[in-house]
Amino acid sequence: MILETRRLTLRPLEAADARDIYALMSDRDVMAYWDVAEVTDPALVQALTDAQVARARKGEAFYWSMRRREDGAFVGCCDLSELDRWHHRAEIGFMIGRTWWGDGYAHEAVQAVVAHAAQALRLQRLSARVHAGNIRSVRLLERIGFRQEGLLRGYVQRDGERRDCMLFGLLL
Repeated sequence: MILETRRLTLRPLEAADARDIYALMSDRDVMAYWDVAEVTDPALVQALTDAQVARARKGEAFYWSMRRREDGAFVGCCDLSELDRWHHRAEIGFMIGRTWWGDGYAHEAVQAVVAHAAQALRLQRLSARVHAGNIRSVRLLERIGFRQEGLLRGYVQRDGERRDCMLFGLLL
């Protein structure tokens, strides 16, 4: 399903998107608040992208590539994963290239995915997990209506230390 906003087209992820995703995942600043450090192997990103495309084809998740409508420039990617159709819930995620930080593209894309989740997929709850300290993502989620529901202490092992994650939820 292709989603469109005023400035973006969100189209289903394709294997060819791995090149653009590698540019994100190899950027230390972009990956600062992810479960893994920046990735230096393009083949690994290709394998991850291929796996996501396969999961989407099976209906297990939704992954989108975000591109600017005006010129097709790659902005980032977003997803609905951990899809639970029995309980009508999923986890939302997003990653934006540093070039586009502060331009409102993430907000626009997440709003479109939330609307799609509620209307087309008939989901009733979304969750999001954010590493402690990721102020930009926290602000974005709160502006859309997500509320912090908990703290997952020591949830991620990264760079030799345990990291806390904040859990956010939105009832649709």
